[in-house]
Amino acid sequence: MRLISLFLIASLALSACGQSKFKRYRGPQVTQILIDKSERKMHLLHKNKALKSYDVDLGFTPVGHKAIEGDGRTPEGVYRIDRRNPNSSFHLSLGISYPNIQDRAKAKALGKSPGGEIFIHGGPRLRINRGKKDWTAGCISVSNKEIEVIYAMVQDGTPIYIKP
Repeated sequence: MRLISLFLIASLALSACGQSKFKRYRGPQVTQILIDKSERKMHLLHKNKALKSYDVDLGFTPVGHKAIEGDGRTPEGVYRIDRRNPNSSFHLSLGISYPNIQDRAKAKALGKSPGGEIFIHGGPRLRINRGKKDWTAGCISVSNKEIEVIYAMVQDGTPIYIKP
């Protein structure tokens, strides 16, 4: 009985120490996301009103639209949040529906793959990338604390507009 009591006390102590990365959001619906690459800003909008805004890091070659796999560019255009990854290597992540039909056609015309796996995600895992600007392979990065809030606020299907 004493062993069970000690186990319960230890379990409660550990759960009190660690806060969950999964937050709850009960505010207005995020109806769209706007990324302004030139300003390095992300705005979560309800209709035309900004609910939250964040500084972002982009791909390691931030200027221009993503054309092919490995170019280090962040896509530009209209996409949707199409999946979520609670077990992301980058804390949490929201998938962006890149590549679309036009992206695939342009890459095919070049004889290349358009790439994929573009996400909004948390901060870098590697120490070498911490504090470095535009370090991703084409994704949009915020801090781990920020992605926890974004992950709670944004639903699958939300449109995302990525401006140059």
